[in-house]
Amino acid sequence: MNNVSKFTYPDIGICGLSCILCPAFHRETKSKCNGCKTETRIKVGCTFIRCAMKKKGLEFCWQCEDRRTCEKWKKHRKFSKEHDSFVCYQKLEDNITFIQSNGIKRFAQQQSIKGELLREMLNEFNGGRSKSYFCIVATVLNFEELRTAINEAKDKSEGLDVTSKSKILHSIIDQVAKKKKYCLKLRK
Repeated sequence: MNNVSKFTYPDIGICGLSCILCPAFHRETKSKCNGCKTETRIKVGCTFIRCAMKKKGLEFCWQCEDRRTCEKWKKHRKFSKEHDSFVCYQKLEDNITFIQSNGIKRFAQQQSIKGELLREMLNEFNGGRSKSYFCIVATVLNFEELRTAINEAKDKSEGLDVTSKSKILHSIIDQVAKKKKYCLKLRK
């Protein structure tokens, strides 16, 4: 199972995170990560790669018959409610709930839209220091909120340099976060 083409949803992480919203996915260096189901990540492995993919041949942890009793799975989900690593875990439980209610195909479609909006933010509003912030934003905000914020920022920043455009988008997003009580930083 080392070839990403063997997976139906290569951009959806084994645990339920969206690989396309991760800062490592958007690196332009040799350390770029193309998702946890790529050959490089499978070789490095993590608890979930070793168990779900290598041991049980599953694409996702929630497909496992042991998911209700798996201590690693419980610990990971509990951790995600209050902490992040280098990537934002704030929506992990929401992702899993959505997938279980609406299916992985619909979830993948929504994540694809969020990925497009993230690329738009990175291409048009990133002054070089906003990648992680925009990845968190794309994870936490829903795609309607993202689209509205981006469109408003475009209207307000026409003709400005990228640094000014970035400040405007940050301000708009921060207002949404304050109103909705979203956390737009990694929780350590």
